[in-house]
Amino acid sequence: MSIIYKYLTKEIFKYLFLVLATVISIYIAVDFFEKIDDFMEAGLALSMAVSFFLLKTPFIVAQIIPVGIFLAVIIVFSLMSKNNELVALKSSGVSIYYLFKPVLITGILMSVFLFFLSEMIVPITMNQANRIWTCEVKKKSVAISKEKNIWIKGHRLITHIKYYHPADKTVFGIILNYFGKDFRLIRRVDAKRGIYKQGEWLLYELMEQRLDEKTGNYLTKYHKELKEPLNLLPEDLKRIVKKSEEMSFTELLSYIRNVEREGYDATNYRVDLYAKTSFPFVCIILCIMGTGIAGKGDKKEGMAAGIAYGIGTLFLYWVFNSFCLSLGYGEMLPPIIAAWTANSVFLCFSIYTILNAE
Repeated sequence: MSIIYKYLTKEIFKYLFLVLATVISIYIAVDFFEKIDDFMEAGLALSMAVSFFLLKTPFIVAQIIPVGIFLAVIIVFSLMSKNNELVALKSSGVSIYYLFKPVLITGILMSVFLFFLSEMIVPITMNQANRIWTCEVKKKSVAISKEKNIWIKGHRLITHIKYYHPADKTVFGIILNYFGKDFRLIRRVDAKRGIYKQGEWLLYELMEQRLDEKTGNYLTKYHKELKEPLNLLPEDLKRIVKKSEEMSFTELLSYIRNVEREGYDATNYRVDLYAKTSFPFVCIILCIMGTGIAGKGDKKEGMAAGIAYGIGTLFLYWVFNSFCLSLGYGEMLPPIIAAWTANSVFLCFSIYTILNAE
């Protein structure tokens, strides 16, 4: 490795860690002051709150790494331009494409690191952090979610939901078991599906079994539609159901196959699956773009202008990517296209930027 490559790599990682430390500290500080009251009201020790925020740190790092590598590249090249180092290198016959090589290698390494961080560490830590927040802080009802099946224990009521579709607030295969004082089953409702509308649950195609106390037998009735006063909100189900960030790529793929095998819609999860592969690739795109933006060596604009331009570009990417993912969730775009469209567009823009950097 040449001296120039060593210098660029060292400086990029130095400012990368500086940007990550700054952004993560601000993020955790804001989140801490926002949620510390909830921990105090729940009567939990400070160590529990510290554990919660530490468990969330890998997820924050995974989200901030692309921003950090992008800003680090812009800062390094902007400082080189300010100190006339770029001018000296170009005068010696060194092109921007020669300087781009260690930046590209760094982007590839960070993409691989980001993928394995999101695949191996983030699912475990986010699962534990969400458990602390739901069970310890919010004191929600005991709930078990294994793959599709959700079990919720309430006051003399045990609810089993086979599958929950968060997009349209619909549950499938719902079973309600009501118990009396002696914990004897007094009523059972089996419904094919249920929809949350105007603050209440409507169950469809259901069978109701109710205990006749005189005879001890269960009377069975069939209904096409029935309102059921459940003390259960879609927000509660959304917290209970295992989220995509809590599952690795292979676990999410297996979950999708199981859901689709039983005839349920798994479009949202398919979009998240492809997003798991497209998101780490953005590190490479931003390295190309950062080199093109800052590698022009224009001292008049300065580092502040380069950083402002970079943040504006990141904002546009975030908005456009979120818009494409929303189209995927709404089934207006195929999942793979929804997840990769933003990367494809900004990759073309990045290549155009670096081609004009000379």
